[in-house]
Amino acid sequence: MTSSTAARRSLWAATHVERAALADDLAGLDEAQWVHPSLCEGWTVEDVVAHLTAAASVGRLRWLVSVVGARFDTDRHNQRRMVEHRGATPAETLSRFRRVVTSSTGPTSDTAAWLGEVVVHAQDVRRPLGLPRRPPVETVTEVARFVASRDFTVPGLSNAGGLRLEATDGPFATGDGPLVRGTTLALTMAMAGREVCCDDLTGPGVATIRGRCSAG
Repeated sequence: MTSSTAARRSLWAATHVERAALADDLAGLDEAQWVHPSLCEGWTVEDVVAHLTAAASVGRLRWLVSVVGARFDTDRHNQRRMVEHRGATPAETLSRFRRVVTSSTGPTSDTAAWLGEVVVHAQDVRRPLGLPRRPPVETVTEVARFVASRDFTVPGLSNAGGLRLEATDGPFATGDGPLVRGTTLALTMAMAGREVCCDDLTGPGVATIRGRCSAG
């Protein structure tokens, strides 16, 4: 087994762990919690869960067909696939999500991005609902490094550009410029454009990254 293969397997294993943990968190939600707004603008908690099911169900070819069918409008693509994988009831939506917990399907080979989908969207759900679980720092560090390196599923590179980001709970650090400090998870969520998570950050660069989240 090559080192790259081993690394991908490790990332997929972490993805499966985070999906299972989220599914367990969701099991006790009541009807009002399922329709509660998430941190994803315009999407409820149930919508986010259906989106995660879609992300774990769509391989490269189907993803390309879907994106082309949406005329390369990724928002339209995501909306269509979310509706497709949403159940008739929250219980059915959760059941569909549980069925893909151990999926290693993704539209590209960027495994850290698909781990990031789960880590970020889980917080999109947990934070508004006051659910306390946080992924292990080691898991979030892998996501933070990927998110900071490029604009892919989120504008991480753009949001972090010209700033020095330093984690207070792990080894993640990147960039040069005004300092932004916080937990690895808070930094990741801010790079992913979640303005509310900037409340958990400190340093002279916080106003800059908050402004980018707001503008984005």
